[in-house]
Amino acid sequence: MTSDTDARPALETPWRRLDKRMLVVGPLGSLVRFLPVALIVLVTGRGGDPMRLWLPVAIGVLAILAGVVRWRTTQYRITAERVELHSGWLRRQQRSVPRDRIRTVDLTAKLLHRVFGLSVVQIGAASGSTAESSGLSLDAVTTAEAERLRRELLDRSRVAGTAPAGDAVADPPRPRATELARLRWSWLRFAPLTFSAIAGVGAVGAAVFNLFDDLGLNPRDITAVDDATERLTHTPIWLTVAVLAAILVAVAVVGAMLLFAERWYDYRLTREAAADGSAAATSGGAGIGTGTLHVRRGLLTRRSLSVSEQRLRGAEVVESLLLRAGRGAQCKALSAGLSRDAQGGALQPPCPRDEAHRVASAALREHPQEITLAPLRRHPRAALLRRMTRALGPTAVLVAGVFAAGAAVPGLAWLGPPSLLLLPLAALLGLDRYRNLGHELTSRHLVSRQGSVQRRTVALQRAGVIGWTFRQSIFQRRSGMVSLEAITAAGAGGYKVLDVGAADGAALADAAVPHLLTPFLATGPEPGP
Repeated sequence: MTSDTDARPALETPWRRLDKRMLVVGPLGSLVRFLPVALIVLVTGRGGDPMRLWLPVAIGVLAILAGVVRWRTTQYRITAERVELHSGWLRRQQRSVPRDRIRTVDLTAKLLHRVFGLSVVQIGAASGSTAESSGLSLDAVTTAEAERLRRELLDRSRVAGTAPAGDAVADPPRPRATELARLRWSWLRFAPLTFSAIAGVGAVGAAVFNLFDDLGLNPRDITAVDDATERLTHTPIWLTVAVLAAILVAVAVVGAMLLFAERWYDYRLTREAAADGSAAATSGGAGIGTGTLHVRRGLLTRRSLSVSEQRLRGAEVVESLLLRAGRGAQCKALSAGLSRDAQGGALQPPCPRDEAHRVASAALREHPQEITLAPLRRHPRAALLRRMTRALGPTAVLVAGVFAAGAAVPGLAWLGPPSLLLLPLAALLGLDRYRNLGHELTSRHLVSRQGSVQRRTVALQRAGVIGWTFRQSIFQRRSGMVSLEAITAAGAGGYKVLDVGAADGAALADAAVPHLLTPFLATGPEPGP
């Protein structure tokens, strides 16, 4: 139920449409996606078939009509209380996000949008209802309008009830920005050490295939390729495998570097001061930010991510196995409203480990020893047995299956002895998982670490923990261990502390959020009659 007083400001706020240039950008984007279909029809269609000519025309007309309908049926407005978006014709959608739930604003400008001076504004909101959990998207507004909306939506002083009357429609001032980090091209050496290297194989392979296809060449018809294939068939198998592996690695390295350069070109991480110029508040000597963290990056597709410091709940340093080998890492922000993809919340590209911890320290305004570099407590020895069992058990079953298959099919018998190498590798994996287990409770953060293939060190603000989940399997009960999960509205929604002593786990949860578990811990057996 909304009172007349609350409804009046919303009625006075006019609805706005997307920029008219979307009448060109939208259809062009659709035509680019349908271009392969149109080319196939033109090339493979019969000469007298009218569909060969009319189908591409029909696709173009439909794309234009869809763009016009989309532009005409999409409108939005920003009031002092909410951001509202109405869209759709056959399936009408009305989405609304309270401004006090907005956590992030992500600006994206693909190459086609940049040509026409447009940007997509993605508004990320804290989880409330299902409709609000993912925020909403304005596709697209002018670049200047997108930047103005970014500043306005993240300005906490402009939320209803905190801004002066009439201030909600004023253009927010451009905040002062302090640079925290920028791209160093020496970090390019970490590109092949990420999982993007695998995607790089496909990217470079697709580019080469498209080049041959555009030139009308068939690789099988090229004499040099034919001669190379003939030579490989007459060389020893180990040499053939080595050559192909070297080619694959080279393609992966080149592809990963290209992806890195496109994704992180002109990277900048800055801190924008609050609109009123206020400095960070302090609590117990620790800085609590009142500004905005702003990440800008991208070559073909420009991206700009803004995270409100008041809604920042921590930081995470991620180290994949290859990155760890190269002493590299990547820092990510923990906040609601961030995308769940691999780069969601990334504050920097893969870089040296020390730089990742420095950025986490700068983002949280904390000393590294209080967050991601805090000395961690080791977990009980029973956790080592659990890690080894979970690593060696499935591997032993797999090896036994390989030997069984070799006994049943004589041609596969040679696979048995090499599969035994998986056992020491699994043992090393289990030892590394245990070595990486740890946790600590600092003055303002709960710090935990786990993982081997993907090691994650999380510094979660204690004030951001809204609940706890305790899990204890039958094997954990026998060894007196328990796994905890700190529930939060930011990031992944929960962060685990694996395999700690049962008493230590309860004490950790109670100390991290005082008085939350005290009633349960203090409850004793009911008195007898």
